[in-house]
Amino acid sequence: MIRAASLGLAAWALASASVAQTPGFSYPDVTPGRAFSFPADHGAHPDFRTEWWYVTGTVKTAKGEDLGFQITFFRTRPRVDPRNRSKFAARQVLFAHAAVSDPAIGKLLHDQRAARSGFGIAEARIGDADVRIKDWRLVRLADGRFSARIVARGFALKLIFTPTQRPLLQGAGGYSRKGAEPRSASYYYSLPQMATTGTLTRGTSTQTVTGRSWLDREWSSRLLGGAAVGWDWTGLNFDDGAALMAFRVRGKDGRSLWAGGTFRRANGTIVTLKPSDITFTPTRNWRSKRTGATYPVAQVLTIRLPEGRKRLMLTPMFADQELDARSSGLPVYWEGLVRTEGGQGYLELTGYAAPLAM
Repeated sequence: MIRAASLGLAAWALASASVAQTPGFSYPDVTPGRAFSFPADHGAHPDFRTEWWYVTGTVKTAKGEDLGFQITFFRTRPRVDPRNRSKFAARQVLFAHAAVSDPAIGKLLHDQRAARSGFGIAEARIGDADVRIKDWRLVRLADGRFSARIVARGFALKLIFTPTQRPLLQGAGGYSRKGAEPRSASYYYSLPQMATTGTLTRGTSTQTVTGRSWLDREWSSRLLGGAAVGWDWTGLNFDDGAALMAFRVRGKDGRSLWAGGTFRRANGTIVTLKPSDITFTPTRNWRSKRTGATYPVAQVLTIRLPEGRKRLMLTPMFADQELDARSSGLPVYWEGLVRTEGGQGYLELTGYAAPLAM
């Protein structure tokens, strides 16, 4: 899905480092039929307007505490004149965000980074996953595992993610539509059910954690358009090894303008979900005292499978998982750990504080 922070980051970079029209500059379109290749597609695709490496996870401490986390790196390509040879030209801009969901605190711990690429400060490698900003890094190791190291204000994450399943291509073989216009699409795959180990530090306390994670990889050149104001997205890992991604794009009246998703059963068979196969039904709202936004933090997700409808209640670990990133030019949105029968994962809710400019 085109994630909340990515829109704000891309808009900031394009507004601050570009002009409306740049001679000799263009972004490639996303089109059907692309053949994915790994490990190359774990790496950066710098010609495209924006892309991201987005990890969400659920872990337990040695004491049995349930926690959630997110680690996200974004790359965006501002509209810089290709004739500009200055080393200081912002040809690529990188952003990163990290957060921890801890019910004992009752709100998110979060931090962020931003830098133009180069000068040994920020880079997104082509050919394999290795993206970093200063001392924050997500890299794919030689043995196929992924490693993340985040030292943030108030917390630190040092985690290893071990893929247990092959990449899950979203949409039509990785071509993921976001609306009725065919070019409103992204190249999109996920690595669900990644075994996760490592440490989480809060203050002076470091704890060993274990659990499961979900890596989303997307790159695209077009933002959502038309009447869209936001979306609901979820990625769920089930205890039996199944995985589900589902989203809907909302209009001003709250109705779905588009929807999509993918369900991979525990036996490995895959069902690609059409817009008519997905229904999000809010069951409980939460209002933020900080921003005044009201979010449908508990929802029933219904998907239609060949064998019948599957109904999933999405229940948040706690209500206040709002991320207010306005101080760094990003939007306000809700993204948090949710449970469902036989599984858990993350739910993202955007466009509820204010319509997103898409």
